Amino acid sequence: MNPKRLEQQIAFVREADKLKTIDRQTLLTDASRRENDAEHSWHLALMALLLGEYAGDKTLNLLHVVRMVLIHDLVEIDAGDTYCYDEAGYRDKTQRETAAAERIFNLLPPDQAAGIRALWDEFEASETPESKFANALDRLQPLMHNVFTDGQMWKRHGIVKSQVIDRNRKIADGAPDLWTFARSLIEKAVDDGHLDP
Repeated sequence: MNPKRLEQQIAFVREADKLKTIDRQTLLTDASRRENDAEHSWHLALMALLLGEYAGDKTLNLLHVVRMVLIHDLVEIDAGDTYCYDEAGYRDKTQRETAAAERIFNLLPPDQAAGIRALWDEFEASETPESKFANALDRLQPLMHNVFTDGQMWKRHGIVKSQVIDRNRKIADGAPDLWTFARSLIEKAVDDGHLDP
């Protein structure tokens, strides 16, 4: 056993626990409270395992997707959650998150730091089949939560149908069938009066 390596790994694990304190602009499906980033990441991992059959590329590595979604929001420990429809917040999001990635991932031993950073960079680039599917799930999950909570957060932030479509069309890149499903949810939300046209 390498005591220094273990110390670095435990420091990272302890730091990752802070993800539980980062609240998102997504309500739990029972609308009782906002979810936190750790819950969101776990939910995406579960979705990856259950919905992998809908990935556009049937040969992708689902374990790789699970790893990616489990670490994709760790940077928000420092950078905070940027609401997906917050145009002003997106202006410096990349800069804030890159600085956070440098600090947080480098708590790990160098080999693990490089591996985790590579996963995060892959997710952000959204070019591989795995990252496209991970990004599709990252968009589908909050969309479903908005629908299941009668659009409460959409209404609170004045979000309209065109914004939801623009934000979520990337689902089609990683999971075309799930984009068809998402479009039906969006239309139902409009029909039910939970999303302004």
